[in-house]
Amino acid sequence: MSSSLQSLEMEPLDTTTADQDEQTPQPSQLPPVDGGLQAWAVLLAAFTFEAILWGFPLSFGIFQEYYSTLPQFENNKYITYIGSIATGICYMGAPLMAPLVKKFPRWQAAMVRLGWVICLGALVAGSFAETIGGLIVTQGVMYGTGYLIIFYPVVSMVNEWWVTRRGLAWGILLGSSGASGVAYPFINEALLHKYGYKTTLRAMAIATVLMTGPLLPCMKGRLPPSQSSHLAKTDWTFTKKPIFWLYICSTVSQSLGFYLPSLYLPSYAATIGLSSRSGAMLIALMNVSSVFGQFTYGYLSDGRFALNALLLSTMLVSTIVALTLWGLAKSLAVLVVFALVYGFFAYAYLAMRVRMGTAVATEQSDAMTMFCLFSFAQGIGNVLAGPVSGALLLPDVDESAYGYVRYRILVIFTGAAMFASAAFIGLSYLVPSKVKRGV
Repeated sequence: MSSSLQSLEMEPLDTTTADQDEQTPQPSQLPPVDGGLQAWAVLLAAFTFEAILWGFPLSFGIFQEYYSTLPQFENNKYITYIGSIATGICYMGAPLMAPLVKKFPRWQAAMVRLGWVICLGALVAGSFAETIGGLIVTQGVMYGTGYLIIFYPVVSMVNEWWVTRRGLAWGILLGSSGASGVAYPFINEALLHKYGYKTTLRAMAIATVLMTGPLLPCMKGRLPPSQSSHLAKTDWTFTKKPIFWLYICSTVSQSLGFYLPSLYLPSYAATIGLSSRSGAMLIALMNVSSVFGQFTYGYLSDGRFALNALLLSTMLVSTIVALTLWGLAKSLAVLVVFALVYGFFAYAYLAMRVRMGTAVATEQSDAMTMFCLFSFAQGIGNVLAGPVSGALLLPDVDESAYGYVRYRILVIFTGAAMFASAAFIGLSYLVPSKVKRGV
């Protein structure tokens, strides 16, 4: 998934189980892993699904800026709910979907198809919506639910086909957000301002069918699935560790602020007199920079540097650039620098979620549980970011003031959320080292 969920390069979703039927073929009878036509077909299909379907909510800032210019939606503080709910559901649903995929491996392909239909239905239904409430239900709740149902089966399938070269596979999947992150903002901006949101959503539904529909037969696992799989018992003693709760608080704090620039940069650009195309460019630059940030920090966190030091660096840099570059920006050049720096560091935090889980988990088998809990915490902040940010916007605009007055409190809130996230990580240094084993 975006941003955060794309860091899920891990074993626990593999569907190899001890209770599979006795007729299960031996490894020599199965298609090869880490290469071959079928393995590459699954990876290509997963790349396309991720790029097309997850790229839509990631570029919602373009829709938000457009909706705010329509007379029927103008000054409606609930517009921000749409994008934040769509992404928030994908994160908050992790504790539900990940175990379901593990428990019922034979239904993974059906889950992908079901989620695909729901996403398409959300786009079509959204094109008929006349109110913000209708858009929240369709473009927000329906779409987020659909993609949630898609993502975890896809993760399991990729993990079955790519084992030794899984790093390569997930590196390619990470690139999907960069591809869609560059294209989507410009496509959406052009379509919205020429045809309106109703035609745009219908066109996106048609394009999604044409680009992903033919790939549905490729979305299948490598192993013949059993009727069901036994879930490993989780050792919940990690909940007694202070470091776990510090990571949870840090994640919630980070998620409250980090999504806001991607939502409001197009609107901020319009406020200072820039074109809608400039707003699209800023989102594209932030998305591309985020891919490099996740790659870099994912590599550095793989035992090369202390995890907490890396987490601190991402949040402190994000705090500084939000309060300075964004709040003081009066030109496109400054906003470009902000988009690049913020995209690199703020999204890099997300790439280390798996390492945060393994640092706290008592057993390796608990890593999936940890990832789901951190994803849930991320979703809490994402969902709350919509209503909170809508309440923070001010009606007045003054080009000589910090944040143009209208965005002043929003910018300060973003910086404060990032700083609070850093503060919780900083408190982890006060936890006895025996509790932080593995950090």
